[in-house]
Amino acid sequence: MESAIPSHLQTARSRHRRVPDDYAPPYPSFVARHTPAVASVIMAYFGVQYRGVDQAGFTNVVSVAYWDDAGRFDAWFAGAREAWTGSGAANGVGRFIEVLRPHVERYETLFSSLGRPEGVAVLADGMSGEVQEHAYWGGMRDRIPLSQTDAMTPGGEPRIVRDGARIRVVAHDNLCLIRSGQDWSDTEASERKMYLDDVEPVLREGMDFLRDDGVPIGCYANRYMRVVDADGRLTEKSYGQSWWKSLAALERWAESHPTHVRIFGAAMKYLSTLGPAAKLRLYHEVTVAAADEQFFEYLGCHERTGMLKAVQLAAAPSA
Repeated sequence: MESAIPSHLQTARSRHRRVPDDYAPPYPSFVARHTPAVASVIMAYFGVQYRGVDQAGFTNVVSVAYWDDAGRFDAWFAGAREAWTGSGAANGVGRFIEVLRPHVERYETLFSSLGRPEGVAVLADGMSGEVQEHAYWGGMRDRIPLSQTDAMTPGGEPRIVRDGARIRVVAHDNLCLIRSGQDWSDTEASERKMYLDDVEPVLREGMDFLRDDGVPIGCYANRYMRVVDADGRLTEKSYGQSWWKSLAALERWAESHPTHVRIFGAAMKYLSTLGPAAKLRLYHEVTVAAADEQFFEYLGCHERTGMLKAVQLAAAPSA
């Protein structure tokens, strides 16, 4: 049994884990492993928004990219940013860029199975063996290397700065991002029906709650995304992507809010019914980013888009 925290990032703890050293999880899970040479990564979301189906009546199409070489990203991003948000919105189409560039101490991953990396794990050198820190409340915090010594509490409040037609959101220290995904492409008829009939509707209910009513509990914004292939066709993959005021706020929702309690209950019933035969693949990544590791910019988007939802646009100063 391995620790989710790689050996080169382990340090003397001033903050304790939620489980004892002899804890044995009830089922296997795995984490992505970078080479020790990787000090930070870039997680970049590039969005296009047009009239359609989100909570304000729009469709959002998002391309997600990851880098482990900050120099190469910076050289590319200077031009990409201008191409994406540097000109005025046309024909009612908005565009946005949401980027985190966390140190490897500031995020964690978790996978229910091996063989198909998703998200930031596409950059990894490989996957771990079975890890100890999962299947209990608090596991995601315990998998973040910085949690060994830091409570990762937020500092400050989001604000916005106008740059012509562009709006930049300056968030705060220890902003939290979670990307949590499902892949049912390997399931066969009965398992697929069980997932789509018994689990997915409960998951969607929770995602809609966070999207529409999450701000009072610390969720700035949530997107429930369906993955499409290179030709724009729907795949049998989805993921939720949400921005949180803090890791603690995300933990409170996960541990005690009725919407997540129902998601957890439906998932546990599904997994306990199928046992090792389950072919549903689950994964997530959770990042707690420092203030200088964040970039949010919006052009021609409605006021409930992403991190715009965390601020009052009317009061925003100009750059």
